Amino acid sequence: MGNINDYLKWRGDITFSSQYPYNEVDALVLARMSYLRFNMIDFKENDTVEIVSNKMKDIKNEDFLFNGDKELITLLGKSKRFKNLKITDYEEIFDFEIQKQFGAITIHLPNNIIYISYIGTDMTITGWKEDFNMAFMKEVPAQIDGLIYARKVAKKYPNHKIILGGHSKGGNVALYVALSLDKDIQDRIIEVNNYDGPGFDEKLITFDSNEEIRSKITSYIPQDSIIGRLFDHHEKHRIILSNAKGIMQHDIYSWNVLGTKLVDAESIEYSSELLNKTIKKWLNNCTIDEREALVDNIFELFYSTEVSTFQEFSKVWVKKLPTMMNTYKGLPEIDKKQSKEMLSKLFKSTFEIVKAEASEKIQSSKNKTNLAKKDFTN
Repeated sequence: MGNINDYLKWRGDITFSSQYPYNEVDALVLARMSYLRFNMIDFKENDTVEIVSNKMKDIKNEDFLFNGDKELITLLGKSKRFKNLKITDYEEIFDFEIQKQFGAITIHLPNNIIYISYIGTDMTITGWKEDFNMAFMKEVPAQIDGLIYARKVAKKYPNHKIILGGHSKGGNVALYVALSLDKDIQDRIIEVNNYDGPGFDEKLITFDSNEEIRSKITSYIPQDSIIGRLFDHHEKHRIILSNAKGIMQHDIYSWNVLGTKLVDAESIEYSSELLNKTIKKWLNNCTIDEREALVDNIFELFYSTEVSTFQEFSKVWVKKLPTMMNTYKGLPEIDKKQSKEMLSKLFKSTFEIVKAEASEKIQSSKNKTNLAKKDFTN
C-alpha cells in the first residue's frame, strides 16, 4: 500500500471538483505542508503551491525537517490538484527564552474554504521542551499563539469556512484552538484533524462542554501510537495502519493510503495500550510540581551540551557525557531527590500495570477453561 506521496502521484493530475472533492487524504497532505521549509525561502503572501515548490527545489533533502518532505513539495508543485492553491499568512516563531516553537500556514481551497495547518514539533531541543511542558503547564505558548493566529485569519477571511489540522504538537494546537474559539468562529469550522497529537491533562485544563464542536473533531492515531495517546482525549478517533514499528509509527509517511482513504487498522496494539495505561497511572501519582522538576532537570542536561537540535546531540553525546554528568551533580539536592522519586514512581507504576495485566490474562484463561469444562459436561 502507498502513502501520501504515492497518493499525489496517483491523484495529482485530477483537480478539485464536485466529482473529485476534497477527501481525508487531501486533509493529511495539507496538515503536513506546514512542516515545509518556508523559513529557507523568500516566501511572498499569496504564493501558490507551485511557486513555493519552485522556491524550495534547491533545498537539500537533509535540510528538510523529515524524510519525505522534499518529495512531498516536489510532487505538490507538479500536481494539478494542489499547485494553484494559494498559501497565505505564513508565521513561524522560535523563542528559546519562553520555550516556544510555533508555526502555521493558511491554504486556500476552492469554494471559500481555508485550511489552517499547524506545524508539529521540529527537532530542536526547545521544541521538545515545550511539548514536555504540557505535563505541568495549563497552556504552552504554541497553543496560545495558535489561538491568536486562528482568530486573526478568521477575521481576515470573514466569509470563509475553516478546517483546522496538524500533526503531533500541531494536532494538539488544532484541538486547543477548536475548543477555545468563540462560538461564532466555531460555527464556521467544517472539521478539525489531529494526527497523532496529544490531548490535555484534565488536572491542568478542561474545556466547556460543546458537543457541536467536539463532533467536528477527529484524532487519527497509528496502531502502536505513543504520542497521540498522551493525556486525555474525548473526541472520536480512528486507528490508522502504519507499516513502521513502535515510535516510528508517528511518522505519517508510514501511514497506509488506499485510493482516497486512509487505511484503518483492526485495533490498537497491546504495547500501545500497556504504555498508555502506565504513563497515565504514573502521571496521576505525581504532583504537578514533581512533573515540572523532572522535565526541567532532564532538559537542563540537554542544554548543558550547548547544542540546539537532537541531530547535533546524537553526534556529540558521548563527548558531552562528562558535561552532562557534572551538570547533574550540580543540581540542587532537592531537585535530584524529586527526580529520583519520580523515576521510582514510574518503575512502580510499570510493575503494577504489568502485574494487573498478567492477572487479568490468567483470570480470563481460567474463565475460558471453566466454560469449556462446563460445555463438555453438558
